[in-house]
Amino acid sequence: MRYVSTRGGGKPRSFTDILLEGLAPDGGLYLPEEYPQLDKRTLSDFSKLLSQEGYAALAAKVLALYIDDMDELTLARLCEGAYGGGKFSAADIVPATQIGQQMWLGHLSYGPTAAFKDMAMQLLGELFEEVLSQRGQVLNILGATSGDTGSSAEYAMANRRGIKVFMLTPRGRMSPFQQAQMFSLTDPNIFNIAIAGVFDDCQDIVKAISADLEFKRAHHIGAVNSINWARLLAQVVYYIGLYLQVSEKTGAEKVSFCVPTGNFGNVCAGHIARQMGLPIDRLIVATNENNVLEEFFTTGRYRVRSAQQTLATSSPSMDISKASNFERFIFDLLGRDGARCRELFANQLRNSGYFELPEAVFAKISDFGFQSGSSTHANRLEQIRLLDREGIEIDPHTADGVQVAKTQGADLTSPIVVLETALPVKFSQTIREATGHGPKVPGRFADIEKGPRRVVDLENDPEVVKDYLREFGL
Repeated sequence: MRYVSTRGGGKPRSFTDILLEGLAPDGGLYLPEEYPQLDKRTLSDFSKLLSQEGYAALAAKVLALYIDDMDELTLARLCEGAYGGGKFSAADIVPATQIGQQMWLGHLSYGPTAAFKDMAMQLLGELFEEVLSQRGQVLNILGATSGDTGSSAEYAMANRRGIKVFMLTPRGRMSPFQQAQMFSLTDPNIFNIAIAGVFDDCQDIVKAISADLEFKRAHHIGAVNSINWARLLAQVVYYIGLYLQVSEKTGAEKVSFCVPTGNFGNVCAGHIARQMGLPIDRLIVATNENNVLEEFFTTGRYRVRSAQQTLATSSPSMDISKASNFERFIFDLLGRDGARCRELFANQLRNSGYFELPEAVFAKISDFGFQSGSSTHANRLEQIRLLDREGIEIDPHTADGVQVAKTQGADLTSPIVVLETALPVKFSQTIREATGHGPKVPGRFADIEKGPRRVVDLENDPEVVKDYLREFGL
């Protein structure tokens, strides 16, 4: 299996070669040359594997479809390291529970930081340490977070050999719990950096530094944001796992997924699973008031908004107007034409801040199963309140998903799985506003907001961040 850039540059490369890089040298994102295909027999084998040996065994088999420069025994060991050992509080890792007549909740938040990002980050930590050890290399991970990616990455990489983590956060834009999770870490290889601005500013700095190939190579810069292919690959596994569970419980041949998303990473993994032949009916993109993606899927116009136009909402991890993984879907939509993809993202989007698909191309979106909708603060409160009355707690982002699933899935006959994004404890203020009481606090998070803080404020400038990396990086 070899990987190519969405912008058509360079030669195809192996999985371990692209693992440590993030962006391709031409500024594009990596995708496999082709998607392995799943047939009924393979899905039946996967179902038996999941029920008999568990999630880690399923993950190893799925990864083996994409990784041919690691042997299967190594992959099995790494997946067991990621998902075993009591790291996840649910024995089956990603259980599914029914919350409506045809609606299910896919639980993805039972990892160390109570966010779905743990599903990929725990595996990424294992993969990074393995490959760095084999190659005798070191890595300075540079990332940006709107809330959950940062803590998941830091908990997955803390105290790993040959790795330092430098995580950019939008100053004052995360919930108190999210800040506490990150800033209270005292591991010597973890560095938290608060940038004046919004998540997109942090993301732009990461991209600017990654685009400086000389600096990137000289200072061993790597990425854990969802631009990293391994992140998406790890997420494909839970689509397969949840499909198998819900299909078996309902007898449905096809299952739909409603995915709260701002950066298009979570739902992009669903797109990949569907391209592999997983029987996904619809992929419903759920946004909050920052509805750039909804605008695209309803009009064909992708319009990036400025920091000033990006609203601060009660589902802050989705307060994003530049969807980093979106280019991967457009690449497939354009028939994998790297030159056209480069023209849209490297030229039109950069120069004018938007692009609009020709009508004939826009018409093809339905072939990929996508539809979308948006949610508001009032919608979030209502969905949190309604499910709380039934003894079910959800966080604000998952509430966006429930809202959009109800509005967009009314005409569907397939079961709809809403992907949970985080445990409600991360957003106690909104939960209290909706229900009149605070969320349940797992014992491991008691008093987390009372701990010390370790964070440095830096200017919104890639050169300033580069200087910091020069001083403290490996």
